[in-house]
Amino acid sequence: MRPPTSTLRRNVLLDRVVCQQPRLVIVPQSRLPGTLRRTLTTSRAPAATPSQRLKAGYFVSNAFLPRVKANGIHDSASSQRSSTVASTTSTTADTAHGSSSTTQPTTATDLPPVDNTLLPHRRRQAQRKAAAAAAAAAAANGETPTPLINPDAPTADLAPDASSQLAAAAASAPADSLKRRLSSLLSLSKPRLTVLVVLSAMVPYALYPVPSFLTSSALDTSLAPSLSPLTLLFLTTGTTLCSASANALNMLYEPDTDSKMTRTRTRPLVRRLLTTKAAVLFAVGCGLAGTLALYFGVNPTVSFLGAANIALYAGAYTPLKRISAVNTWVGAIVGGIPPLMGWAAAAGESATGDGTWRELLFASDGSSLGGWLFAGLLFAWQFPHFMPLSWGIRHEYKAAGLRMLAWTNPARNGRVALRYSLAFIPLCVGLSATGVTEWSFAVTSLPVNAWLVWEAIKFWRLEGHKGSARGLFWASVWHLPVIMVLALAQKKGMWGRVWRSVFGEPEEEEGEWVYEDEDEEEAAGVGEVVKGVVKK
Repeated sequence: MRPPTSTLRRNVLLDRVVCQQPRLVIVPQSRLPGTLRRTLTTSRAPAATPSQRLKAGYFVSNAFLPRVKANGIHDSASSQRSSTVASTTSTTADTAHGSSSTTQPTTATDLPPVDNTLLPHRRRQAQRKAAAAAAAAAAANGETPTPLINPDAPTADLAPDASSQLAAAAASAPADSLKRRLSSLLSLSKPRLTVLVVLSAMVPYALYPVPSFLTSSALDTSLAPSLSPLTLLFLTTGTTLCSASANALNMLYEPDTDSKMTRTRTRPLVRRLLTTKAAVLFAVGCGLAGTLALYFGVNPTVSFLGAANIALYAGAYTPLKRISAVNTWVGAIVGGIPPLMGWAAAAGESATGDGTWRELLFASDGSSLGGWLFAGLLFAWQFPHFMPLSWGIRHEYKAAGLRMLAWTNPARNGRVALRYSLAFIPLCVGLSATGVTEWSFAVTSLPVNAWLVWEAIKFWRLEGHKGSARGLFWASVWHLPVIMVLALAQKKGMWGRVWRSVFGEPEEEEGEWVYEDEDEEEAAGVGEVVKGVVKK
């Protein structure tokens, strides 16, 4: 008996897929009308394989990225899983049969390498499975694996930092070659961190409101205010050298703890690519050259701030890491000093008094508030950036004996990150209120600050789990440059000056002056007539 037509139409809309519990049976379209009843009664028959209309990589997220090969994603992932399962099975079998070979302790560093062509989330999945397999093998051997690699860490997908790359390049060079020495010395300076420090000093220098910047006299090229490029050159050079000195002293102080952490064990002093004497000479030389460049090329106030930053970073922050979690706040102060250096450098060029630190940093007219607001921005930014970063490697910090809130007080770790994320909103409003930026900056910066606050809320609620640490870390990475670019693009009076320089000042018509003269003459005549009448 032929089934009702409505049933066939419904199956046509469903692409000829008929479901029966507990099995899904897929029937070819050409055979459905004649074999419908036989197909429904054969629930145990193997299902036919449907024709593949889309490629395997179609449903893979970010399949358009050049580094991803859609045809090999599943193959590489399955090979990773099979290799992991095979290694686990072989280890368990050897243990069960009482293998006489000596088994080395299994750690996270013994995991097989993960295919770098995989997407980041698939690499993390493969690393977690490999870590689980290694933990199972270690448990079978009666050992405890050391958690040196955390696939959930915010920096798990990052490429090695510049210091590690330079140290690797130095290690591959001949022992007495110039390349080995230069690469090792450059690695001591932590190039990426130094670049961030220099940029944080340059932005306030560029945003400093020159007093005559908003006046009409700025249209005259001979009177147009401008910040000296030579001062900017000395500022960037001196800040670079001071940062390199502080970073080198930091590495000199803690090579023993650096060797216990995966992110620092490739540093040049840990790998003995440099002697301690050479590192000391490099640190002292950079510190002296940097402070002298700031003293003679900028002003003594900026030079003092550069020297104070070296002393705080190397003399206070680094030793405190072994003693108390307060070290994070000291490190945040270190991060807030470079913006003050840039602001004081620009203020020194337009100083009207003696140009001392009181005038540059504590001006009576309130013109120095902008520098402190920028310092507050960089101070507050350290916490939503470092707290999720330290959470991902909290086991390493604990093993190395470095006291961080990520493992000493995880709940407070999230609260601190949230608290300082909320501080960005009033700080950005303050920059507009003090005349550093236009009021539009307070509006355009609000979505970026709200994004950071939202990620901080998730990090606080989940205490770093379920990807919340990674989300807050990457939000902080993007947050700071976006805020700086928005501030630069909305500097107070910048676009008005651009408009006047292109189209010029609006000229007043001559007729208006004529009318004014005529009105004055009429008024004068009326006044004389009134005086004559009064005399009569």
